[in-house]
Amino acid sequence: MSLISEFKDFAMKGNVVDMAIGVIIGGAFGKIVTSMVSDIMMPILGYVIGGVNFTDFKLTLKDAVPATDTTPAVEAVTLNYGNFLQVTFDFLIVAICIFAAIRLVSNFTKKKKDEAPAPEPPAPSKEEVLLTEIRDLLKNK
Repeated sequence: MSLISEFKDFAMKGNVVDMAIGVIIGGAFGKIVTSMVSDIMMPILGYVIGGVNFTDFKLTLKDAVPATDTTPAVEAVTLNYGNFLQVTFDFLIVAICIFAAIRLVSNFTKKKKDEAPAPEPPAPSKEEVLLTEIRDLLKNK
């Protein structure tokens, strides 16, 4: 089997195609959630806590040095913990959204299963009943 035909067999397997579809839909869902976080949730959170922008929080380890005639400018060395907080909030909100979506989908699928009651097993035929009685009689002897 040639390399191309092996790759074709691999790429056309159901799991690979399903995974590709999941990645594409996940990317689109990620954009929706990112927009919800940055455009809806964070402005509300910023308003509630007094208009604070988390990405502006930083700890300056070394101040910037302006350029002089003999030395070039040196940028400040900062520890940007505000950006870390922002990304952490983003992650938590994304995790909550995914949890809610999965729970919603599982509730829909559970309701479908609950709506259709399982059919009762058919009653045993006359032959099965007779054979069961004969078996029980033989056990008692």
